[in-house]
Amino acid sequence: MNTVVAIDGPAASGKSTVARGVAQALKSIYVDSGSFYRGVTWWVLRAGIPAGDRAAVIRGLAGLRFEKYLSEQAVRYRVDGEDPGTAIRGEAVAERVSEIAAMPEVRNQVNRWLRETRELGPIVMEGRDIGSVVFPDTPYKFYLDADPAERARRRHAESIAREEGRDVAQVLESLRRRDTRDSGRAEAPLKVAPGAQVIDTTHRAIDEVIQAIVTQVVSWTASR
Repeated sequence: MNTVVAIDGPAASGKSTVARGVAQALKSIYVDSGSFYRGVTWWVLRAGIPAGDRAAVIRGLAGLRFEKYLSEQAVRYRVDGEDPGTAIRGEAVAERVSEIAAMPEVRNQVNRWLRETRELGPIVMEGRDIGSVVFPDTPYKFYLDADPAERARRRHAESIAREEGRDVAQVLESLRRRDTRDSGRAEAPLKVAPGAQVIDTTHRAIDEVIQAIVTQVVSWTASR
């Protein structure tokens, strides 16, 4: 059966960059679970459905076409035939994705889509509940964390690159709101999965974190 490396953690903890690096090193497929929720949120906003109208979101989700495909060893998708592209990284989606993702029906559907990616080959999946909910039986679980100020600095640098114009204080406040929503939601809250190895990335180089995870996975695989 294809292996699953689960990398969880809060926003801007380094998950995406680390997961991509680990996938490349292990010759596996990279899966960004958060992008699936962002894709659904993008579709909700684009369709004019109020993000807080759970019944309307669920009705729309029932007929949604979510087509997954591989591109450069990563899972991509089209929503109702359209690739949302970088729009899923915009502030409008970022501010509503936690609300949409907190809906049990949305999570159940997205989890089904995520589990289907295992059929494509060995995967490295990053998210917030991969090791605790999506693939709780995988032995390869990691949880990345970092100081909130450092996470805000990283996210601020990303927002500058996207020309969003927010300052660090605004980014930090946005991250804190999202952490509160993600950790406090009733359905699959952000937490360290049982058996996960916690890695603080605050003062560690990305390459160092990638190598630590790859070494651990190779060692665990050899011992099984």
